[in-house]
Amino acid sequence: METYNEKADAVFDFVGTLSKEYPGIAKGFGAMHQAVGEDGALTVKQKELIALGIAISIRCEGCIACHVRDSLANGATQQEIVETIGVAVVMGGGPSVVYGDKAYKAMKEMM
Repeated sequence: METYNEKADAVFDFVGTLSKEYPGIAKGFGAMHQAVGEDGALTVKQKELIALGIAISIRCEGCIACHVRDSLANGATQQEIVETIGVAVVMGGGPSVVYGDKAYKAMKEMM
């Protein structure tokens, strides 16, 4: 079974492949990521938690792995991630419970 760290790594590996195969798309995605990857009115941690909530709601397991890892790297606590999962469940309903579980498991693996 693939770990959540491996899932996150696979996403970034594909971005590397995409940057070689279709550099304009990867460059644009990278520029957007860099622009939101700095503190502003929201901290990077807050932005990562928002991204995690969206990832749960849209049911993207690779995104969940990446944003759990980045949330933790930016100082998110277990309670902040659990509350983010709760907000995603409110917004996304039953399917978000299933993907919230994946986010919880990713968090426990990566802590």
